[in-house]
Amino acid sequence: MAHQLWLLRHAEAVPHGIKPDADRELTERGRRQADAAGVALAALGETFAACYTSPKVRAVETAALACVHLDLEPVVETSLANGFSRVDALALLEAHEADAHVLVVGHEPSFSQVVHDCTGARVDFKKGGVAAIDSPHTHGHLIALLRPRELRAMR
Repeated sequence: MAHQLWLLRHAEAVPHGIKPDADRELTERGRRQADAAGVALAALGETFAACYTSPKVRAVETAALACVHLDLEPVVETSLANGFSRVDALALLEAHEADAHVLVVGHEPSFSQVVHDCTGARVDFKKGGVAAIDSPHTHGHLIALLRPRELRAMR
């Protein structure tokens, strides 16, 4: 078995310019998206060794709402705030058993770049969407790319 990296992009947040970027919270729609992501991940039967989240309010709220359904407590990880990279992702995975599944909650464009750097795939990563990568250390495989509407349908 190999590591799996699951990426959850923060759900819809209040627009730019209303508050400082780090303080932007989720909208009501965003709260529903985050909850749906957690329900869907639980329905898939995924068991995560850990959940790491960006310290930005919209990511922390997304992680908290999703993790209610996953029996996890999100851990704030500063590397997820800006410029999260494949190297950062692999460092988080290395802290866990070789077959661990790890969930991270963060931002674009970093997440799309991590998917590309691990798999070669180009993805359109929607707010509140999920991507999963199997074996990101080697020639990773994109094993899931779920948009919010697909996560909602899995509820």
